[in-house]
Amino acid sequence: MRLTLRVWRQPDADAPGAMVTYGIDGISEDMSFLEMLDTLNEELILNGDEPVAFDHDCREGICGACGVVINGDAHGPERTTTCQLHMRHFNDGDTIDVEPWRAGAFPVVKDLVVDRSAFDRIIGAGGYITAPTGAAPEAHATPVPKPDADFAFEHAECIGCGACVAACPNGSAMLFTSAKINHLNVLPQGAPERETRVLDMVATMDEEGFGGCTLAGECATACPKGIPLPSIAAMNKEWLRATRKVSRS
Repeated sequence: MRLTLRVWRQPDADAPGAMVTYGIDGISEDMSFLEMLDTLNEELILNGDEPVAFDHDCREGICGACGVVINGDAHGPERTTTCQLHMRHFNDGDTIDVEPWRAGAFPVVKDLVVDRSAFDRIIGAGGYITAPTGAAPEAHATPVPKPDADFAFEHAECIGCGACVAACPNGSAMLFTSAKINHLNVLPQGAPERETRVLDMVATMDEEGFGGCTLAGECATACPKGIPLPSIAAMNKEWLRATRKVSRS
């Protein structure tokens, strides 16, 4: 395939950026999107040009580091991570726009690379459970009802890629934060920090400058792991519960 790529280039966080057009040929439909970017970078290096900076790690759809906006869609036209998107989903002669996540809380570092450390700070505010010292407890020592286990596993699938923020017209991190809160709060192991977890993580999310949620639903549509939109309502319920408990104490 021969493609025309319009790629966001920005030397560093303080410099202005712009879309730069590149022509690329010989792209196999079996390549992943990142392999296509690798091919572009090989050509740029051979021509003495600066390669395009983009994040990646596992390339197996697990870590979420690879996220970019492709033709206006977070991760591209398929519901998957960018590294698992294959060029068979594009046509010979297509023009493809490639941009970084667009959100105030995700500042651009260089080209397609953004700083997502705001997510780390949200998790650091309460995304953990009390770890007792000593030997690990028997796995079946604490029974968990199957509906609760299923709910926890569904939310634990969040990989923190940031597609929900990139897709949201408000740049909200509510789906990410709700996934991290809900998968712990529903389990008995997460009970000791249940109230402080939701209060502290939501407060940190707001401090990081993410936008407010208006339930547009774009976050759930873009999520490559299928975190459901009702997750946000479940988190709001937890937040109200914690607020009332704190006010009564």
